[in-house]
Amino acid sequence: MESKTARLTLLIDPEKKKAFEALCAAQDQTPSQVVRRLIRDYLEEHGVDYATRPRVGTAADPEVTAC
Repeated sequence: MESKTARLTLLIDPEKKKAFEALCAAQDQTPSQVVRRLIRDYLEEHGVDYATRPRVGTAADPEVTAC
């Protein structure tokens, strides 16, 4: 996980925000966790590399399992 954070401010329709927060709570996740995952997935989908990206074969890679 990243050791430093930066703030991302965005504008969203109040009804969408309310529905998003309710869904996140129902899934026992914070809105920040979901947005971070969406951003990671979007970067991966477009082949964008970044310094804190987990590498294949590391403990941070959820697809790597112990034998």
